[in-house]
Amino acid sequence: MIKPNSVIGILGGGQLGRMTALAAAELGYKVHVFTPEQDSPTEHICFKTTNADYLDEAALTMFASEVELVSFEFENIPYQTLEILEQHAPVFPSSNVIKICQNRVREKDFVNSQGIATAPYQRVVGEDELADAIAKIGVPSILKTSEMGYDGKGQQKLEVRNQKLEIKENTEYVLEGFVPFSMEISVIVARGKDGETACYAPCENIHKNHILDITIAPARISDELAEKARAIAIKLANGLDLVGILAVEMFVVGDNIVVNELAPRPHNSGHHTTDSCVTGQFEQFVRAICGLPLGSPAQHTKAEMKNLVGAEVHDAQKYLTDANAKLHLYGKNDARLGRKMGHVTKLEV
Repeated sequence: MIKPNSVIGILGGGQLGRMTALAAAELGYKVHVFTPEQDSPTEHICFKTTNADYLDEAALTMFASEVELVSFEFENIPYQTLEILEQHAPVFPSSNVIKICQNRVREKDFVNSQGIATAPYQRVVGEDELADAIAKIGVPSILKTSEMGYDGKGQQKLEVRNQKLEIKENTEYVLEGFVPFSMEISVIVARGKDGETACYAPCENIHKNHILDITIAPARISDELAEKARAIAIKLANGLDLVGILAVEMFVVGDNIVVNELAPRPHNSGHHTTDSCVTGQFEQFVRAICGLPLGSPAQHTKAEMKNLVGAEVHDAQKYLTDANAKLHLYGKNDARLGRKMGHVTKLEV
């Protein structure tokens, strides 16, 4: 168990790191953030910042010497970074979890190895393998880069078999078959060092331009389906031997669930938990990695979370005319197209 006033190391300076640092402070911890980014959202409110490249071994070694443990706020960090850090400090979740979850092929292989369904898929490298994959998977389907894709980046939808797709040689892709889903949901589960788990209720996600727009919590699904979704999330967390928090994105297909993606860190769809649950996801994340008992994930108030993307942030304060709305801004100056600038959670009280 990590004692109060200890320093937690966080890789990544975005809004997830910022909200983690705020939760850590409430539990008596300090956060030292490591990020290549200058003037990051986390840097504004944390104890200390190291600005360096993720593969700068000297900087990583110094960083590790100044913290009790290391975690991360997004999974697209070179897993070699965590392997370097693991030589000097505890890292939660482990580099193996990152290695699985940052690569769509390895991730789907892992999910299937746990006896859990995904969309049909095939690994693709080069034009010949793409043609073979299209013949097996069919259309419609989606070609995705195996790594570094999020919010719809690195994705191409295949509508007809002879459609021309942009594919780079010596780059790994995955071709995924289309899933006729009625709803996308996600489940967030925390798992402690002792194997204890705490699972939040599934929430319903609505996207706009491939970016999460609205989360409805809890999801409008049956109790039976909700329990099935929770069981899948817990099984995957145990299978990964996770210490930390895991978001599992899923598709509802009739009475069944198909897993889409995993994210081994706090998740956009879990932002509502800060205001609607006994223990929010960021506090739960800190509890898990610091060896504290997990808090209750029970949801005490129904909620709808709205992302403020790009220019939507300029009118953010209008939401405060609703006395049951909770506004969270990330401290970003440049409201670029598609950039998440904040969110607002409307509580149903």
